[in-house]
Amino acid sequence: MSELADKPVRITVDGETVEGLEGQSIAGVLLGSGRVSWRETAVAGKPRGLFCGIGVCFDCLVTVDGVPDVRACQRRACEGDEVSSQ
Repeated sequence: MSELADKPVRITVDGETVEGLEGQSIAGVLLGSGRVSWRETAVAGKPRGLFCGIGVCFDCLVTVDGVPDVRACQRRACEGDEVSSQ
């Protein structure tokens, strides 16, 4: 196992500090913390989270450091990221 996999990374999600491992996607950190959904559909308000996991769908969208519509499955978590549900 590489040294990177052992290094913790802390992000803030909707005001709560969550810890993962460096190199994990934001979706991986969210799932590891027990969150299975982090946005709702616009019309019906249905919960959405990780679906395809490869960036094809848009179910895992979050806002990162003020930038909306970031695919959580494609963005690596960086120390200090501020993540908000959409």
